[in-house]
Amino acid sequence: MDAADALTLATKLDRRLANRRPLVEQRDNYYAGEQRLKYATEEWAKSHAERYRDFSDNWCGVVADSPAERVAVIGFRLDTDSAISRAESQLWSDWQRNDLDAISAQGWLEAFIASRSLALVWGSDDDEPLVTWEHPGQALVAYDPENPRRRVAGVKRWADDDFEYLTLYTPGEVWKWQQERVSTSGLILPAGVQVGGGSWAPRLVDDVWPLPNPLGVVPLVEFPNRPRLGAEPLSDIAGTMAMQDAINLLWAYLFNAADYASMPARVVMGQQPPKIPILDENGQKVGELPVDEKVLKEGRLLWLTGQNTTIGTFPAATLTAFTDVVEVAVGHVAAQTRTPQHYLIGKMANLSGDALKAAETGLVKKADEATLHFTAPVRELFRLMAMVRGDRGAADAARMGTVQWKDRESRSEAQLVDALSKLGQLGVPLRFLLERYGLSDAEVERVMRMREDEALADPALKLASSLISPESPNAAPSGD
Repeated sequence: MDAADALTLATKLDRRLANRRPLVEQRDNYYAGEQRLKYATEEWAKSHAERYRDFSDNWCGVVADSPAERVAVIGFRLDTDSAISRAESQLWSDWQRNDLDAISAQGWLEAFIASRSLALVWGSDDDEPLVTWEHPGQALVAYDPENPRRRVAGVKRWADDDFEYLTLYTPGEVWKWQQERVSTSGLILPAGVQVGGGSWAPRLVDDVWPLPNPLGVVPLVEFPNRPRLGAEPLSDIAGTMAMQDAINLLWAYLFNAADYASMPARVVMGQQPPKIPILDENGQKVGELPVDEKVLKEGRLLWLTGQNTTIGTFPAATLTAFTDVVEVAVGHVAAQTRTPQHYLIGKMANLSGDALKAAETGLVKKADEATLHFTAPVRELFRLMAMVRGDRGAADAARMGTVQWKDRESRSEAQLVDALSKLGQLGVPLRFLLERYGLSDAEVERVMRMREDEALADPALKLASSLISPESPNAAPSGD
């Protein structure tokens, strides 16, 4: 591939990324609670929409957070051997060194919000794996049409105050460009339109362009949320946004009704509205000015002219009609997104452990589904880290490695310990029980060493060990 072909491919992928970016930004905004008021009539919006511009009863955040808080990688094994190998220890150290416990949590959350996130693996100046998690509005992976699992290219685009940057990743090279940034302040552009300073110019790193790719594969890995055959992966909040708009509007109506109708209003019938006298410089009345209708409305007064004068009141409005509908709408959000109702409505009283488990079954299954689809990309992430270190054996083994995920179910400490105790009585090894308890490989090794140290420090166990040791002069005869 020459430079012209590389730039053609990069700009093609960049246009695809640009078309995706508005939807990603919209979902990010909804997650953050930045939601424009919709569904209001033009007349009502003209009078009141600005008052509630910054208000949001944000359920999109809860829907995305609930599965994300249950997904976490706690270990990675290359084989079924109970002992941790040097390669496994090195890979997990690289994971920790890149702070991927915290950064991957951000990646899972973004995948739930925007339907995908991406991770980039490269080598640092010290030839150690460097992993960064990429926002789906800034990075994109292209796949082979005949083999959708094979990455053929990747592109990343970002900007600073002065320049825009574009990087193309291929199995053989890494092509980098930059161009001056043009301010678009006040200019509204259609979705997908890119504005740059003109043409892309090569961006040299260590006077080399393009950079060789020693990994031999595209180092950009995609984490799709609920991928589908022949279609885009799904966002957990995409279906919630329409109901979120309806809920926000109902609250705006309720606030407006509370402002105008929650207090008794008076009505005056059979009398002309009051007028304000107009006085000259001598204090003499020279005319009258009608009271502003807006002032009367804000004073909860209604004037009806006629012959018979009476004064009455309207009772305060009942606002439960709005809150009842909001509660039903939030219930629909819970059902559609498999989010437990007690996460949303907050009505949880005297629930048994079995009832709580049943209420969270949908969420647990949803988190299980996420880990199922995230497992292959996590394996690829560890494979690339091994390739950066030049450990081809570990890289090959990582293809079939075992990703250890955090337990997605919510259990009390007593329930978990009781279940593990029963498994122990059946003869299940301690190491397996510790893994089921949720300890990482490093923590399991530490507990096993502590257990061995305690056993060696026990005089009774020392004596028993010496009695059965073949090297002991007091050992019983073998019987051979």
